[in-house]
Amino acid sequence: MNSVIGNGRQRLGAEAVALQVLNAIQNPVVLIEQDGRISYTNWEAEVFFGASASHLSRKTLSDFIPFDSPLLALIAQVRERRAPVNEYRVDLSSPRLGQDKLVDIYVAPVGEEGGVVLVFQVRSMADKIDRQLVHRAAARSVTGLASMLAHEIKNPLSGIRGAAQLLETNASDDDRALTRLICDESDRIVSLVDRMEVFSDERPIDRVPLNIHSVLDHVKAVAKAGFARDIKITEEYDPSLPQVFANRDQMVQVFLNLVKNACEAVGDKPDGEITLTSAYRPGIRMSVAGTREKISLPLEFCVQDNGPGVPADLMPHLFDPFITTKPNGTGLGLALVAKIIGGHGGIIECENMNGRTTFRILMPVSKDVLPLPPEMASPNMDT
Repeated sequence: MNSVIGNGRQRLGAEAVALQVLNAIQNPVVLIEQDGRISYTNWEAEVFFGASASHLSRKTLSDFIPFDSPLLALIAQVRERRAPVNEYRVDLSSPRLGQDKLVDIYVAPVGEEGGVVLVFQVRSMADKIDRQLVHRAAARSVTGLASMLAHEIKNPLSGIRGAAQLLETNASDDDRALTRLICDESDRIVSLVDRMEVFSDERPIDRVPLNIHSVLDHVKAVAKAGFARDIKITEEYDPSLPQVFANRDQMVQVFLNLVKNACEAVGDKPDGEITLTSAYRPGIRMSVAGTREKISLPLEFCVQDNGPGVPADLMPHLFDPFITTKPNGTGLGLALVAKIIGGHGGIIECENMNGRTTFRILMPVSKDVLPLPPEMASPNMDT
């Protein structure tokens, strides 16, 4: 009798451990019965489907995904072959799951009665964070280039400009126009190098707890007084948003740059509009190299416009230096934005969707900020 009780306790203990293991997995895990009913979901799956386990247990998979979804074909294939299948970059976007649900899927048979287990790897955010790490690497390359240019270009230019000024004193009117051209072009190059030297500033950022809405309001006031005088700017703020640990001047610089770009994208469009939004989005955490700490990035700030959007071929390189669609642009503005946000422990990404271009910034709240080294460990999502 005692051995039976002991074995029962062991089974209960094993089941509890199994549930703990499944809930510790940072990917959605779902068990589907033969009839399509959802019989088990771990915690990540509840977040993925936006519903509790008890609610999901009363639903079928077809309640959440389109009837023509490739996932249903994968499940049928696994049941027929009785062998696991991997499929990459499957779009599960739907009215129930929302937009931007791009995932890698592992499907495996369970038991003898047609059950299958699904494991999702959410790719959209992983891809965006991967691109963010590339942006930071590009910014570091500009840092080295800026330091080199400061020493190797500015000093000779100073001599060239001085020589042109000496020649100008004894030059004819025609030659004086040429010496003035030399001075003007020298000044233009020095100005460009000065802008690039910002990338080489590696001093610690002076940060304080900051109400981001005061920054956005200031940016809107500056924009409406100048370059956005004739463009509609609306706000959609979460008034209960926690403070962000940031440098006010740098945040103003970031959002002024993004709003100015949005204004230029909208142009003279009669119904041109820019929307500034803030929201609390828990669930994204990033690992920090050399530590066991993770930084939560729940604060979301967006600058949206209804302009023509970013060309698809430019999107992967948008935050790289010297990438621009403007005839007279230097391509340093968004690279600097990426450097500032990265220095604050956040990430920035851009997307075109539903006729709107959105620049989205994810940042930590004041108490969660840790100093980030230049090289970061492979980021992952946590809840």
